[in-house]
Amino acid sequence: MAFRARMGLLAFPGAAITEIDMPGLALGDERFNDAKVDAQGRLWIGTIDRALHRPIGHFRRMDASGIHAMAGGFALSNGMAWSPDGCTLYFSESFDRLVHRFDFDPATGGIAHAGILTSFHGAPKPDGLTVDAEGGIWCAVFGGGCINRYLPDGTLDRSLKVPVTNPTSCMFGGPDMKTLFVTTASYGLDDAAKAAQPLAGSVFAFSMDVAGLPEPVLDQRCVLLRNAPAPEVPRGLCHV
Repeated sequence: MAFRARMGLLAFPGAAITEIDMPGLALGDERFNDAKVDAQGRLWIGTIDRALHRPIGHFRRMDASGIHAMAGGFALSNGMAWSPDGCTLYFSESFDRLVHRFDFDPATGGIAHAGILTSFHGAPKPDGLTVDAEGGIWCAVFGGGCINRYLPDGTLDRSLKVPVTNPTSCMFGGPDMKTLFVTTASYGLDDAAKAAQPLAGSVFAFSMDVAGLPEPVLDQRCVLLRNAPAPEVPRGLCHV
């Protein structure tokens, strides 16, 4: 769980939060935003400018050796996900309306910028994203009322309409990994828009014809726990 300037582990609803120690990290005007775990159990998290417009945010990796700033210059870091082979990392920056593509080294956790997957124009922004088992990249389009699926070369493959303006993220789950769960927000909607979209802020589930990928579990050896140790979580993959 990411708070403004700290993170914690929650084993189950109602449990005490086990804080993650982050020695030497002083965020200042940054705050944490979206986070994901890579296949090796390392934790990745982006930060944003609290004022939402200055390019002071970073993309960080947390592992057994500490906290590493891997890229910077972002105002609004958002979704991230890896290709099925683990060699490409996709990362959305909502302020600049770009989805970045990084070459990724699974062994070391190193990244190198490899270009832009896609860019947005006008009001809609890329938000949370995930990757399916075929390598398609599903990105929530905040302000656009849809989830777009892109091919690895950036081609728009399809667009899934959502019955509200502001989808925020998406993730595959279910017993066959063919249910796409979509979170949404009422943030930014005026009273008239909220009245017209009573389901804004809801979580939706769509049955899909493509399966997603199981999400990796955090390797707790990659983080320093500040208070009482959290219950052991087995390494491996989990289903939403």
